[in-house]
Amino acid sequence: MTRASLLWYHWAMRIERFIEGSLEANGYIIWQQDGGPAFIIDPGYAAARYQDFVKQHALKPAAILLTHTHSDHSGKAAILADAFGCPIQAHREELDYYKGRVDELLEGGEALDLGDEEIRVFHTPGHTAGGLCFYSEKSSVAFTGDTIFNVDLGYTHFPGGSAARMKRSLREVVDKWGNGITIYPGHGDPATMKTVREINAEFNEMVAG
Repeated sequence: MTRASLLWYHWAMRIERFIEGSLEANGYIIWQQDGGPAFIIDPGYAAARYQDFVKQHALKPAAILLTHTHSDHSGKAAILADAFGCPIQAHREELDYYKGRVDELLEGGEALDLGDEEIRVFHTPGHTAGGLCFYSEKSSVAFTGDTIFNVDLGYTHFPGGSAARMKRSLREVVDKWGNGITIYPGHGDPATMKTVREINAEFNEMVAG
């Protein structure tokens, strides 16, 4: 079921959010200007909506980025990769549990170019072994998948999940982000890290414990 499509602007970056499926998963398209390069993040459902949006804005998808490979975040990646002639990128540890298509493996630490903006890749295992966050210092945003939401955290009981690794990811990566960073999670609404620190009890317990 189609839920919504919402557009935000963060400095040079434009963000279109697609809310889809029974789990109301978030997928995103990020770009700077019509006719330019774009990244598609976590397209779990509704491939036609992504295709229509890309066509409408004359975008040139450079890659499909997966924060992790659960089907509500990766289900339509292969269809879109074929349609746009671009690679699917995910962390190598996802392949220990996922048998679907990944074209290029990420380790964490990479810098991806979105026009004149750098998207940094952070390995944040916990929800899955190969969880990733995609972060732009220029636009003060982070796409966090199911690592962290506005009010809680991703489950760690799935294959490859680990509470210990989640704690380390939160302490060593997420908690380093300033209050002005806005997270765009895999489910639920975006929030600044200031708000996360005010209302996300699970996060605060993890980074303090």
